[in-house]
Amino acid sequence: MRVARAWDLRLVHALLRDAAAVVDDHGLRAARAWDAVLPDAAVADTLFDLTEAASGPPEGAEPALEEYRRQRDAIDGSTTPAALRLLAAAESAGALIAEELHAAGLPWSIDAHGALLERQLGERRGQALPARIEEAAARVRAALGDPAASLDSQPRLLRSLHRAGLFVESTSRWELAEHDHPVVAPLVSYKKLMRLYTANGWSWMSEWVHDGRFRPVYVPAGVVTGRWASSGGGALQIPRQLRVAVRADPGWTLVTADVAQLEPRVLAAMARDTALADAARGRDLYSGVVDAGAVATRAEAKIAMLGAMYGATTGESGRLLPRLRRTFPRAMALVDHAARVGEEGGVVSTWLGRTSPGPGEAWRAVQSRAGDAEAAWLADLRGRLAALEPVDAADAAPRSGPVFGYRPHLAFYLHDEIIVHTPSVHAEAVAAAVRESATAAGRLLFGSFPLDFPLDLKIGETAEKA
Repeated sequence: MRVARAWDLRLVHALLRDAAAVVDDHGLRAARAWDAVLPDAAVADTLFDLTEAASGPPEGAEPALEEYRRQRDAIDGSTTPAALRLLAAAESAGALIAEELHAAGLPWSIDAHGALLERQLGERRGQALPARIEEAAARVRAALGDPAASLDSQPRLLRSLHRAGLFVESTSRWELAEHDHPVVAPLVSYKKLMRLYTANGWSWMSEWVHDGRFRPVYVPAGVVTGRWASSGGGALQIPRQLRVAVRADPGWTLVTADVAQLEPRVLAAMARDTALADAARGRDLYSGVVDAGAVATRAEAKIAMLGAMYGATTGESGRLLPRLRRTFPRAMALVDHAARVGEEGGVVSTWLGRTSPGPGEAWRAVQSRAGDAEAAWLADLRGRLAALEPVDAADAAPRSGPVFGYRPHLAFYLHDEIIVHTPSVHAEAVAAAVRESATAAGRLLFGSFPLDFPLDLKIGETAEKA
């Protein structure tokens, strides 16, 4: 069966426990049994496990109903009840969607994945590394002049690089690219091949792909900003080259859509900055920033805008920031105010009231996302897909049960991108639903403010990007 609506007590508890808009929590903060112990935010937010509270929530209906009443009372007595009610609904819908994404799975071709691995790495050789990785390692060691150099131990590799005259503090691709040394190119190549082999190689495929489906484990609100995480399968960091393995079933197709420049568009709406909204309307936002006269090139526009939102106030971004402030004063004032509040030890809330904890080292490591808009989009689209007629069994063989075997459904979510797996007969209707849900989410969150959320939408049998 399909669950139409839900109220996730653990997720909403976390929202209200920290929400600045909650004046009287009606005992909610004292109900520690409903707390979920979140991962350390300093850990990469795509590969950690979500550790539940040691005691777990009380069993039985009555304790759950008591907590539900506490939550509703806390919302009703808050300074922004309508916004918090919408946020709780969207967060709970996200919890349902996460379960459905895992249950339905993303259609995945083992043959296409295996062919990619052989092209990139060479044939599988049991416990030994594939030939092309071994060849890349040999080139690195030759460039270092050290046949015994350890390439998979960061401290040892750094010592080998220093002995060879390459004085770097890390082996990140970005830092290596700043140096002209014979070892740089083969080392970058080796790291890229090893990353594919260890993160998404044959072992990963054996563990996470079964019956033609990739089923990762999603963690809604796995980060304090509301951003999703994954506690298994690494769904939020599938490399671009692996998308060739995402293949629709026979008689089905994929509708893939992502929102162009979501965060700066949300910023324009939150700040009610009509100048920035005009720059974004119906076109590439960064090109619109250039046309508005703020900067000279699209590249500068992207550096300046992302730098302003994510705190890069030095270097090239810092040089361009004053121009943004002159052209888009309301949007930049909102960003500056939020930064100032955080620096002074205060808390910052999202549009619907998700409140960050007080700033600390872990918090400073987290990048905020436009989670409210994404949650509303997903929730609205889920309802629209459920309204489409299921196909007849003769038209499409069931793969994952009656709901996911016969109906269009969300199959993947990655920050600002979604993939819907649908019977081909519904492809155009699904595409329309994706567009309409994005528009509806914008209206729901920001009312009549003149802002659009253009989608890069594609219908096809694979999820490859140009």
